[in-house]
Amino acid sequence: MRDLDELFEAAKAARARAYAPYSNFPVGAALRSAGGAIHAGCNVENAAYPTGSCAEANAIAAMVIAGDSRIIDIAVIGAGAEPVTPCGACRQRIHEFATAETRIHLSDGRGVRKFYFMADLLPHAFGPENLAPDRNAAENTP
Repeated sequence: MRDLDELFEAAKAARARAYAPYSNFPVGAALRSAGGAIHAGCNVENAAYPTGSCAEANAIAAMVIAGDSRIIDIAVIGAGAEPVTPCGACRQRIHEFATAETRIHLSDGRGVRKFYFMADLLPHAFGPENLAPDRNAAENTP
């Protein structure tokens, strides 16, 4: 449980740093990589919608910059009375670095309220496993 508390606190701290002047909907995310490190991100909006970036995408970028490439758990915290789930684009981003068993923990700000496995949030996902190992061969196949 301590591990989940650390993840939640990191997501909460990231949410406090969100730049969301247009939507007024700050979101924080924190993930634990396979190496055990926690990487956090917040949403960063831009006046030229939709060029902002999501908290989950920023946490994933922090993980990649640190040299990690596998998500074990991710916590997402947003504003409002209900727990916030990752948007469709972020579900795809998470899938890129996750397994079907990666846990996505959702919070409403008071603590983690629900969790889903990656396979539940994005069933039948398209990912690296769907790409031909040799793209030239695939392109030249009738």
